[in-house]
Amino acid sequence: MNITEDFLIEIGKRISEIRDKNKQTLDDIEFLTGIDSSDINKYELGKINLTMKTLIKLAISLRVKPKDLLDFKFDFEKYNIDKS
Repeated sequence: MNITEDFLIEIGKRISEIRDKNKQTLDDIEFLTGIDSSDINKYELGKINLTMKTLIKLAISLRVKPKDLLDFKFDFEKYNIDKS
């Protein structure tokens, strides 16, 4: 895997964790966002890329700030990325 794929997987995990914590179904999120539930599932699995617009829609439907979907530890050193 590459950094982008791994990062998308981590975002997807956050979406799924928050949705489960809120006891929301994929259909609930589809109703609130207009995003097909099969696509929401793909986002949760890190299979497709998120746009900022989609990230914001998902955050609103999950009743969190967009930054909360990005609040996870990510090992940048694994990819030899200079953080400065």
